[in-house]
Amino acid sequence: MSMDAKVERARQEFGDRNPRSRRYFESARQVLPGGHTRTVLTHLPFPLVFATGEGSTLTDIDGHVYVDMLGDYTAGLLGHSERRVLDAVALALTSNASVGGIHPAEAPLARHMCDRFGLERVRFTNSGTEANLMAITTALMATGRSRVMVFQGGYHGGLLYFATGQARWNAPYEFVVASYNDTDATLKLIKEIGPNLAALLVEPMLGAGGCIPADTQFLQAAFGAAREAGAVVIADEVMTSRHGATGMAALLGVRPDLATYGKYIGGGFSFGAFGGAAVLMDQYDTSPAVGHVSPIAHAGTFNNNIATMTAGTVVLGEVFTASVAKDHMARGNEFRSLIMDVVSRSGVPVSVTGFGSMMSLHARIPAPTDAVQAADRDAELQELIFLGLLQRGIYTAPRGMINLSLAHTDDDLAAALDALADCLSALHS
Repeated sequence: MSMDAKVERARQEFGDRNPRSRRYFESARQVLPGGHTRTVLTHLPFPLVFATGEGSTLTDIDGHVYVDMLGDYTAGLLGHSERRVLDAVALALTSNASVGGIHPAEAPLARHMCDRFGLERVRFTNSGTEANLMAITTALMATGRSRVMVFQGGYHGGLLYFATGQARWNAPYEFVVASYNDTDATLKLIKEIGPNLAALLVEPMLGAGGCIPADTQFLQAAFGAAREAGAVVIADEVMTSRHGATGMAALLGVRPDLATYGKYIGGGFSFGAFGGAAVLMDQYDTSPAVGHVSPIAHAGTFNNNIATMTAGTVVLGEVFTASVAKDHMARGNEFRSLIMDVVSRSGVPVSVTGFGSMMSLHARIPAPTDAVQAADRDAELQELIFLGLLQRGIYTAPRGMINLSLAHTDDDLAAALDALADCLSALHS
């Protein structure tokens, strides 16, 4: 059977198994463009609709139960319905839900962020997208410059998208797109931009770009050259702060001037943050004693919302402590090596990339080292793996992304490995 025919059959079987999700999707499209509000959820013939989540599993509206190996694109680090977080939020909301002022839960989370990640100051936003927009603004205002270096394959939010270079819908900054993990080309470009470079914004590991870690020498050289040019160095740790005690940048031997955060720290609630050096962050200080003539304005009705502030304090203070983070990273590295063994034995042209508890399957060999290589894959094989894993009760991303949660049991991981082995074996037929 041809690959085209295999894909068509897999789509048909998916549709036949999920009639309620199909009906929901067709109805939702009448009021929601595309049937949803997250482009990343799109896949053929339609996305699943989930009714409940508990621990490491999701149940769709057709009654199928899946081991959730996606973890909401790293936001679901805790698993589903983590009671310590939900109980704390429920209690907090009995006394206050929304306040147009300061409340007691905000500063404790800021203290956790600063202590955990080595920040001098931090401010909160509603998402990682906003955090990165504000970090860029911070650098522009501090330097008086206009150009921002980003990297091919980088994703820093819905308005900061560089999967194929500069997207037309991006925020209108003066971006310069460099090649990820290409040290010589990056240093040359920094030298050419020179005194116009305001910021270098980079993920320690490309997330949406394929879970491709930065080469240590590349990242250290880029940080050094950008600083020498007088630019502000920003590490996007929205996804990668889960690695190790203080985030992935530190593990690669670099310290940014600013870093951005999001995803899991909100414990399932909308969250973003940016922070770093006081000399940069104090541009937002409106205290009369500071005497700024014109501090940077930073608005946002829900920046300090009670649910998120309460949840984040429990996440960093109780659930995902530094020691838990180190253990989770080690567990992820071990699981990724087991996936690599399964893939190697299968004989199917698939590779694996990642770091710690984040990883991605790629329908290509060898494993990619940048986003251009990651995009050069067998799209039909990638889809067959995704649909094949769904059929076997394993939920991943269509692009191959897998993220371990704290809720995964050893049996869950064994089931995922067995499903992958069976899926790859079936592709030979």
